[in-house]
Amino acid sequence: MNRPLAALLSALSISIAAPLDAVAEGNVLWSVRGEHNTVYLFGSIHVLRPTDAALPRAAAEAYADAEQLVMEIDMDDPAMADPAAMASQMHRSALLPAGQSLRSVLGDDYAAIAERTRREGLDLALLDPFAPWFVATMLLQLEIAHRGFDAAHGIEQQLAERAIADSKPILGLETPEQQFAVLGGLSLAEQKRFLLLALEETEEDDTELEELMAAWRTGDTAALARILSEAFTEFPELYRPLTEDRNRAWIDELESLLDDRDDYLVVVGALHLVGRNSVLDLLQRRGHTVTRH
Repeated sequence: MNRPLAALLSALSISIAAPLDAVAEGNVLWSVRGEHNTVYLFGSIHVLRPTDAALPRAAAEAYADAEQLVMEIDMDDPAMADPAAMASQMHRSALLPAGQSLRSVLGDDYAAIAERTRREGLDLALLDPFAPWFVATMLLQLEIAHRGFDAAHGIEQQLAERAIADSKPILGLETPEQQFAVLGGLSLAEQKRFLLLALEETEEDDTELEELMAAWRTGDTAALARILSEAFTEFPELYRPLTEDRNRAWIDELESLLDDRDDYLVVVGALHLVGRNSVLDLLQRRGHTVTRH
């Protein structure tokens, strides 16, 4: 079985540094021209290893050209600078309704799942008030961290630090609460399946993650689209709200940037920019010409 969950978490996750030395490699950067400005769209990886963290040259140039930065969430919001507050907010979003528990939701599978999560370093007894999506996300984040990936090296963190130092405004397309609600909106049965798939991935090698990294670094959009397509095939109930639904929710705001005079660099997970109903696909359907860099 492939490992689409961990790979997609790297490119789509709710994530909160390495030097910004530009490198001349492939990239996932496009632009759209407004009447008086340019909107750049760069596909990011939210968590990177130190060896992967150099910013692609085209993205560094787009950042230098842009007067404003747009990200999935506003990274210079004071609340984002407080990890404890963010964790508390996520915990509140992940609480099960009164009268329900993780044990009751997992039913007859609880003991087997508890044993497997214990091997990964999570005690389900301590997570009993929380929904299965939260446990699955914790497992995947632990797995990614074990393989050396860290949000501190991710593209958003790098660019946010640069923008704050340069007093460049950062805008957010959604709030952290909205991101948490994407997974919380799954039915409990779908959340349980998400958790079971996450456990399967912790027992496999990291081929999919390496494929994702190679595709992103070389700008191989066909490979990125294939990874996304495989994820849709395996679990459309999860990946439709994670990708297509969010793309549609963003598109009006992104299109409105083309009416401004400032240039913008829009940074979203790389898998939001490839495949059917991607941000680029939706912009093209609205009559805009999208140029690859």
